[in-house]
Amino acid sequence: MFDQLFSLPAVRARHWNAPLTDERQRFLEHHARLGLSRRTLQEFAPLLLVIVGKLGLANRPGVSVSRIEIQQRAIVNRDLFVSVATRWLEFLGRLEPPPNPANRFADKIDAFTEHMRRERDLSPVTISGRCRIVREFLERLSIPGNSLREISARQIDDALLGMVSRDGYARRTVQGWASHLRVFLRFAETHGWCRSGLASMIQSPRIFAMASLPRGPSWDEIQRLLAMTEGNRPLDIRDRAVLLLLAVYGLRAGEVRLLRLEDFDWEAELVRVWCPKTRQVRMFPLAHPVGDAILRYLKEVRPRSSHRQLFLTLVAPIRPLHGLWDLVGKRLRKIGVMTPHLGPHSLRHACATHLLAAGFSMKEIGDQLGHRLPNTTRIYAKVDLTGLRQVADMNLEEVL
Repeated sequence: MFDQLFSLPAVRARHWNAPLTDERQRFLEHHARLGLSRRTLQEFAPLLLVIVGKLGLANRPGVSVSRIEIQQRAIVNRDLFVSVATRWLEFLGRLEPPPNPANRFADKIDAFTEHMRRERDLSPVTISGRCRIVREFLERLSIPGNSLREISARQIDDALLGMVSRDGYARRTVQGWASHLRVFLRFAETHGWCRSGLASMIQSPRIFAMASLPRGPSWDEIQRLLAMTEGNRPLDIRDRAVLLLLAVYGLRAGEVRLLRLEDFDWEAELVRVWCPKTRQVRMFPLAHPVGDAILRYLKEVRPRSSHRQLFLTLVAPIRPLHGLWDLVGKRLRKIGVMTPHLGPHSLRHACATHLLAAGFSMKEIGDQLGHRLPNTTRIYAKVDLTGLRQVADMNLEEVL
């Protein structure tokens, strides 16, 4: 690797003869495969020599190094030193893991995790989210020790009320927290960890059915959003394919992120979508504008990579794309959309209201969005204001 980066024999010799030759070379080769430029690797190589010396790595083989020590030993160009040293030691397995704050209820939450996985067969995403909420809420209660028997219904009520009145949480969010806590405490009751009947005493904020409208950009604003991506910039070409999938099919952000190259059947013009929320696979006919945008991205823009995910970052290190919230939000703000929520889910709402205005039934819209329950789709009936006004303006005498 050093022979490829440097032409001067003296420079090559210095890198070959310095300590940890194999470790430094493997790190550089790894980043070359990720797509880092030759110039960047030429900058990394001498810095690795400095890191070896400053951290004394040659004299302490196999010893893990903490992030604090890296910060303390950093020199001029501090940020780059810390970044490269951290990545290199992590690559070698010699970076000391950050201390995890001990959770007093870790054993009980671990048992709850196993219960949800083995007995309830819930998805990893659901289990992780539920455990996080339970863990954070128990810490909010400031219970002395690690016994759940000290928890009272009054403490829980006060904490939930404080989330709404003091911390500004939405009532629906707090209702969700209360629901997850109720499930955990029912499990705790079966093990005798808390007072009997505590779960049933939890009172969550009342949410009126169909109280809020789903908010998203209008279809005209979606057209303006897509018009922003007409051009030859690699970023626009990739983002256009992402935005079309979100707006035309109403996909969730997680569904777009999980799309893989093998999910597209180009001969049959079908796309397979895996939904982590319902753990189901849905098949969609590949609309021509969407297919054309994806093909252009694949042919002209997508970096060469071993990753099978469809959408990747465009700059090194090349990795699967995750920042869909920023991708959508920045572009919506540029065209002046002022809805409270500017993330990928707003395009899902736009898709649903557009289908409703086009005359599709609630069942058809629910199938398109992957809703399992009719009530989930029914909220969009309130959005069709034009249809409601037509009903209101009808001459009832003609009907009678």
